[in-house]
Amino acid sequence: MKINHLTAAEENFMKLFWKLDSFYLKDIMEQHPEPKPHQNTVSTYLKILVEKGYLSTEKEGRIFKYTVIVPFQEYRKFLLRELSHNFFDNSGKEILTFLINDKLISQDDLKSYFDLKIEVKPVKAKAPKLEIAEEILNPKKDKKPKDMKDKKEKKKKKKKE
Repeated sequence: MKINHLTAAEENFMKLFWKLDSFYLKDIMEQHPEPKPHQNTVSTYLKILVEKGYLSTEKEGRIFKYTVIVPFQEYRKFLLRELSHNFFDNSGKEILTFLINDKLISQDDLKSYFDLKIEVKPVKAKAPKLEIAEEILNPKKDKKPKDMKDKKEKKKKKKKE
């Protein structure tokens, strides 16, 4: 379904039409807030919105029944995509950054939306093994360099002979 752009006035009428969903001209005149537009003005906008594909008509006797074709959610999606394309290089990240920076959405809003429960839990890190440092600081008495052991063994053999 191809969605066309609406003027501000057309969009205002559509807001009322989305609430009504299916209606007659008299329903619009009753539901429209003050100041009420002239009936000819409303008829003109109905004709335009039918041509743009937002409304369909069905003749019932001498009057027309109008029905919304483009749901509000689809129009909203269309507008957001247009906004993203024209002003944010199709980047959801840029839109989100803008919304947060301009305080139009808070981080708490995001957390509640994603149902995030962020808890910082300390990680128990294992103490590093310092084997070399341990040997230097606490040398074992029976551990001797290999060369020293070899020399002592040779001396013992000589004494025995």
